[in-house]
Amino acid sequence: MFGQDRDEIRQSYLTAWQRAQAGEALDPTQRAIADVVADHPEYQALLSDPETALARDYTPEQGETNPFLHMGLHLALREQVGTDRPTGIRPLHARLAGRLGDEHEAEHRMMECLGQALWEAQRSGRAPDEAAYLECLKGL
Repeated sequence: MFGQDRDEIRQSYLTAWQRAQAGEALDPTQRAIADVVADHPEYQALLSDPETALARDYTPEQGETNPFLHMGLHLALREQVGTDRPTGIRPLHARLAGRLGDEHEAEHRMMECLGQALWEAQRSGRAPDEAAYLECLKGL
């Protein structure tokens, strides 16, 4: 979806949001990004300030959520749900969203499991454990 460079990734968000705000045509990836940004008004001012958005670091010590990571996890979850990969995530999302009455909140809950799966994979140097990820999601 994106390059590996932090600035390239962030620039993808900036471009998609700027184009969406200008009413320009968006490709499917830009549309997905713009939809996530639209769901996060707290990040929209940041994306309207490219210099700050590209330069700012977000560390755990600052106690702030990295908005690009947060929105990226939303994008990943939406892609997973849309393709039902790993198999079974779509009905798990639907059940949780129905119980909470809010798809966006369901994504926030699911992001905890996704983040854990990615952290474990990175720590072990292996692909994410889909079975463990789905079990975490079932526990929600």
